[in-house]
Amino acid sequence: MEYLNAFLCGGLLCLIGQVLIDKTALTPARILVCYVTAGVILGGLGLYEPLVRWAGAGATVPLTGFGYLLSTGVKEAVAQHGLLGALTGGLTAAAAGITAAVFLGYLAALLFKAHPKG
Repeated sequence: MEYLNAFLCGGLLCLIGQVLIDKTALTPARILVCYVTAGVILGGLGLYEPLVRWAGAGATVPLTGFGYLLSTGVKEAVAQHGLLGALTGGLTAAAAGITAAVFLGYLAALLFKAHPKG
């Protein structure tokens, strides 16, 4: 059932993004920003947590999950360090994922040669 819930949630988020691309003048970059911002707002208000418990990776892997991770990190850091945590919490929470993405992207660039289209 976990896999089905993750598929449904992730698929719905992708469907919403595709509809926004097809039916509005929003660029993919603006939709990306909207998704991350929505994750931050919903996470900060405590509304994203039930979705994460229900959908698991279907809610944490998409861009809204990154926003949720940032808001969760800020909340925890503010509880531990006070106002300074508002500046450091999001980066601390997301550091491992960002580092892995940069490292694996660099590794892929070293291992594979890009070919121009055409």
